[in-house]
Amino acid sequence: MSRHVTRMTIDDAEHYTPEQRAAIIASYPAHERKARAQGIPMLGSGRVFPVDEDTIKVPAFSIPATWVQIGGMDFGWDHPFAAAKLAWDRDADCIYVTASYGVREQTPIMHAAAIKPWGVWLPWAWPHDGLQHDKGSGERLAQQYRDQGLALTHERATFEDGTYGVEAGITEMFDRMLSGRWKVFDHLEDWLAEFRLYHRKDGLIVKEADDRLSASRYAMMMKRFAKAEGAVKGPIFTAPPSMIPRVQRGL
Repeated sequence: MSRHVTRMTIDDAEHYTPEQRAAIIASYPAHERKARAQGIPMLGSGRVFPVDEDTIKVPAFSIPATWVQIGGMDFGWDHPFAAAKLAWDRDADCIYVTASYGVREQTPIMHAAAIKPWGVWLPWAWPHDGLQHDKGSGERLAQQYRDQGLALTHERATFEDGTYGVEAGITEMFDRMLSGRWKVFDHLEDWLAEFRLYHRKDGLIVKEADDRLSASRYAMMMKRFAKAEGAVKGPIFTAPPSMIPRVQRGL
């Protein structure tokens, strides 16, 4: 109770005219304007995505039936397990992040229960550590999520040529942002918080607070497996026999 933080923005600097404030804001690089004028936390020159977030945010809307969708997951325990749901407008080649999730220190059963309402029909991309065996059960991590009824793709996340480099994925995401082909529903504040703080140090990406971004990247890499809601045809994953009929029916 001995301290107080007062946040002020450039709009509180009333000794400037509106025209002067607008000129000052315009003098900042686009991706730094919210930080410098409004005090919204973000990193500057070290940012992985030096993009004004207003250019990628869109209000949420119902996904057209002709668009395909896919989920991505990033496994974690001490750092959050994260998931993201993407919709892909193939005609415009534009990707939309429509949902995100992140919770630490929970089991696959709990995570699956949280994201299964996104659609049991939804294909899921996953990273290489899903091939690791759980120390307790001895079962592969990816299989534990399949056992909970999630339609994980039959292979870990790779590009079509079989590569899976982080920098290649980051570059595609950045190119899409710059060209207006990567959008994010504007209520996904947790996703946007990671976007603002994702940065490099000494040229290397700092692997902290990037879980939702990583899940989104895996889903983007595997967008060739994306499906329209209710249009899943044939198994794209390995699931317990008792689950396959339910998933194929879109239940």
